[in-house]
Amino acid sequence: MPHEVHAVVAAKQGAPVELQTILVPDPGPGEVLVAVQACGVCHTDLHYRDGAINDEFPFLLGHEAAGVIESVGPGVTDLAPGDYVVLAWRAPCGNCRSCRRGRPWYCFDSRNAAQPMTLLDGTPLAPALGIGAFAEKTLVAAGQAVKVDPSARPEAAGLIGCGVMAGYGAAVHTGGVGSGDTVAVIGCGGVGNAAIAGASIAGARRVIAVDIDDRKLDGATRFGATHTVNSRGTDPIEAVRGLTGGNGADVVIDAVGRPETYRQGFYMRDLAGTLVQVGVPDPDMRIDLPLIDLFSRGGALKSSWYGDCLPSRDFPVLIDRYLSGRLDLDGFVTETIALDEVESAFDKMRDGQVLRSVVVL
Repeated sequence: MPHEVHAVVAAKQGAPVELQTILVPDPGPGEVLVAVQACGVCHTDLHYRDGAINDEFPFLLGHEAAGVIESVGPGVTDLAPGDYVVLAWRAPCGNCRSCRRGRPWYCFDSRNAAQPMTLLDGTPLAPALGIGAFAEKTLVAAGQAVKVDPSARPEAAGLIGCGVMAGYGAAVHTGGVGSGDTVAVIGCGGVGNAAIAGASIAGARRVIAVDIDDRKLDGATRFGATHTVNSRGTDPIEAVRGLTGGNGADVVIDAVGRPETYRQGFYMRDLAGTLVQVGVPDPDMRIDLPLIDLFSRGGALKSSWYGDCLPSRDFPVLIDRYLSGRLDLDGFVTETIALDEVESAFDKMRDGQVLRSVVVL
């Protein structure tokens, strides 16, 4: 019997989101029904609303969520009603060529629920990143629900489902930051600050935060930045070199995803250094770099997909670090809001007023 629940729907491109009643089916084979407790408002949700991801409207927004399993479908044996979970938008299939090669964090056929959630008239909804958690209940593939320690409050725990994991993993997994490394992070929003936290936990001796907003730079020190650079009035390449003995950083993380920040990151690294792009660019953006510089500077240019994480492995670890006081998830939560306040949260996000607004149900 379908469940009638309130949810945030993006009905058409660029239009304000709407709070609607939708239908969520009981779980089928390999699926679970989750009662959502909290869900962060992420830039990706705004990209969906604005049609920058695809045009499969209407969208059911929300994907950075924690909640409790309400029921499970046939064949689900490792989850049970009452389990406390964080939702992941990557659920490795175990069978694709990447999974078979032992690289499930790159899974090319990630699992989602097979049944659609719909509007009351039967119109199928496209759930953001296969989740759709700006809703009282959502339906996901069982592999998307990762059990974690229930001691973690949902407002904080849900954030590892996307932004925190993406930034943390960009530093620790993709960038391979290790003890004694120097690191520069461009962009000190939620993802950038998570990269700063990851680099600090991994043992970097110097973590340089780069942004054009002094408020964000001040906040970055809370997550482990040892130095800050305001690139609005200072050449960030020269500033980072000056803070690294004239050499540049071992690892640079671009958490903005624009051609100008990518170029800065490219020249901000030391010879043979690593540049990681985790900020999501617009589809029409291009980058032009001299091929001789690509050759002569060496090192690695990498893109970070979801922090190259394996949710079943990494989510419990990050929650444990949060509960032990090593990872300040609470610091990412700027405000808690209701379901009908998501549109105003988008405005605050655009203006740089928040790290994360979190919907609490």
